[in-house]
Amino acid sequence: MEYEPAEYQKLQIRQYAPRSIRETAEGKYWRRFKAPIIAKQFGAVSHIDFCPQYPYNLAVTASTRVILYNGLAPAKVGRTLSRFRDIAYSGCFRSDGKLVVAGGQDGVVQVFDANSRSVLRQFKAHKRPTRVARFAPDRLHVLSGSDDVTVRWWDVASGTQVLRLDGHRDYVRAAACSPAAPDTWLTGSYDHTVKLWDVRTGGGAGPVVDLDHGAPVEDVAFFPSGSLAVTAGGNYLCVWDLVSGGRLLRRLDNFQKTVTCVRLSPLAGPDSAAAPRMLAGSLDGHVKIFELDSFKVTHASKYPAPVMSLGISPDCRLLAVGMADSTLSVRKHERPKRAEGGALGGAAGGAPPPKPRWQPKLTAANYRYFIRGQNSRAAATDFQVRKQRAAKLQPYDKMLRQFRYREALDAALSTRTPEVVASVVEELAARGGLPGALGGRDAEGLMPLLRHLIRHVGEPRYTRLLSHVAHRLLDCYSGLVGAAPGVDRLLRALHSRLGQEMALAGQLSELA
Repeated sequence: MEYEPAEYQKLQIRQYAPRSIRETAEGKYWRRFKAPIIAKQFGAVSHIDFCPQYPYNLAVTASTRVILYNGLAPAKVGRTLSRFRDIAYSGCFRSDGKLVVAGGQDGVVQVFDANSRSVLRQFKAHKRPTRVARFAPDRLHVLSGSDDVTVRWWDVASGTQVLRLDGHRDYVRAAACSPAAPDTWLTGSYDHTVKLWDVRTGGGAGPVVDLDHGAPVEDVAFFPSGSLAVTAGGNYLCVWDLVSGGRLLRRLDNFQKTVTCVRLSPLAGPDSAAAPRMLAGSLDGHVKIFELDSFKVTHASKYPAPVMSLGISPDCRLLAVGMADSTLSVRKHERPKRAEGGALGGAAGGAPPPKPRWQPKLTAANYRYFIRGQNSRAAATDFQVRKQRAAKLQPYDKMLRQFRYREALDAALSTRTPEVVASVVEELAARGGLPGALGGRDAEGLMPLLRHLIRHVGEPRYTRLLSHVAHRLLDCYSGLVGAAPGVDRLLRALHSRLGQEMALAGQLSELA
């Protein structure tokens, strides 16, 4: 009985689990904040605030000045407020965008006209630096917090102090007004506490709610509903339920260093999942975005210096980040949202309606219909159906076809692709040709194999296979140690690499 020779089957390269993370709609949205505008300031950028009114101008506090940038052209400086004797802090817009309030190192709280830059009011009751100043939603009052551990409530029209809120025992560094109750304020201090105040009570009854963050508080913010709040301090965030008396809902330990700033955006996220997002920046140089259902990190960006402040415009068009090395980074999104009503959502007053963009419909009558998708790239986890083509044999396939096992292994090593080498070694082992492929080598033939072992023996997906190859090599060539200096050097490097892996495995076993 005669047998016809079977056709050679091309070697199938073993496919390992992809190393890359599958790209999501959330990741695509935040990566569309492109073309960063880098502006060097005169000192660390301590605070960033966007005007709630169109065109959403940007107030940047750095060193002894507050710089107002044009929201439509962030690279252009609109106004510079420099009437400070020393360092300026916490420059913030009023809800109508006409006034700006800022504290200072000398303790004076000043109110400026955003257009003329003139000083309209000065509040001088604080005895130490005033690190936080905010306009009330009624536009007639200002709340300020100082290193003299007091919080003060000012009347803008008369320029006098209305209330003094005592209760903190250390520097007051953060404040926020509730979007649901304009008379309710949250203040954070370096005494690890966050206090909820109602200015209608006059402050005599003390805070309504007292929260213990557990670390010096750097920033506070309300959720859009007003019933929840988030506090930043230490290397974590705390989410509180204020309606139930200040119950801790979640502690988020997602940072390596102190969290310096936190913001909430009601409209951020892709159109398919548009919902409020929480943004937080840290001294570890990361800005992380959290979704508010399970408080998972949906995206993270790395900046070249510690992050001191951040802000996102009401229409989610601009993302500004201030750093400790005096750098201001402003990124622009190609598809801004339509901000509507309310201070938190960004009042849409004055904003022109978006111009409708004509887009041709893709039908079979349009040439673009037939070329759509050609520029799209498949993700690492996508299943790809490739076009059937004539099999083109690689050099290692040709050697395997001719049963030249040593040359096949050399051809696989020359590709410098660990998946190819692993597949060829497994094929040789299945054919029983691995001893012949490893044996009979001189010093020049051993060195590429040893370099591959040194480079990849520590990777978990190749460790078992390559350790077996290393054992066979040592069995074959143990008697030739010392004959070639180059081989001896590589053997010592392999011994050192294996020692490192053994030490690491011992440390991991102690953690288990």
